[in-house]
Amino acid sequence: MLIHLKNVLTPEELHQARTVLNTASWLDGRATAGPQAVQAKNNEQLPQTSEAARALQTLVRQALNRHAIFFSAALPKKIFNPLFNRYGGETNYYGQHIDGAVMHSRSDDQRVRSDVSCTLFLASPDEYDGGELSIADTYGSQRVKLPAGDMVLYPSTSLHEVLPVTRGHRLASFFWVESMVRSDEQRRLLFDLDMNLLRLRERHGECAETTALTGTYHNLLRMWADT
Repeated sequence: MLIHLKNVLTPEELHQARTVLNTASWLDGRATAGPQAVQAKNNEQLPQTSEAARALQTLVRQALNRHAIFFSAALPKKIFNPLFNRYGGETNYYGQHIDGAVMHSRSDDQRVRSDVSCTLFLASPDEYDGGELSIADTYGSQRVKLPAGDMVLYPSTSLHEVLPVTRGHRLASFFWVESMVRSDEQRRLLFDLDMNLLRLRERHGECAETTALTGTYHNLLRMWADT
C-alpha cells in the first residue's frame, strides 16, 4: 500500500531541518550503495554519523513518535535511523531498484528488515523540477512529489526510482521500518479498519459497534503481530 502522511514535520521543525541541511557537508551517495544499487545511484547523502545527521535523526524520530497515523500504517517494530539525501546538478537521479531486504545502520550497528520504505520530503515542489519518486505497484507506476514536511510510505518490495532533477535541489529523509506485521496485505487491512473506526467514532461517538470492531482489530493484530 502507498500512503501519504501529511504534516509529519511542523513548519518550525522543517525550518530547523533546512537550516542544518543548508550548511551540511555532503558525500557521494554511491559510497553507501550495494553492488547492484551503485550502478543506478547518483545523488548526495549526509554521512550517517555526522553531527548534522544525528541532529536531524532526533528531529525526525520525535516527529514520528507523535504521529498516530504513521504508527497505524507502519506498525513499527524497528525504525532504521533516518538518512538524508540531496538530488540536483550532476548528482540528480536514482535509477530503478528494489531496496535491500536487511539494512545495516553504520550509526548504531542495528539491522532492520525493510518491510516499509519511507520518504519524508524536505523541499517544496516549487523549489525543483523533476525528482518525482516513481513507485511501481499493482495499479501501475505512481509518481510522488509531496509538499515539504509530508511523507510517503510504500512496500519495500516495490521497484522504484527517483527521476532526474532538472532544476534546483530535492532534499529528503529516507528510512525503513521493520513492521510488527510483516505482510503488506495484512497491514493494509488493519490500517483500513483502524481509519474507518476513527471515522465512525468521529461521527457517532463510542458505541457497542465501535467497541466490537476495536476488539476485532486487536484480535487480528494479536494474530498477526510479531513483537
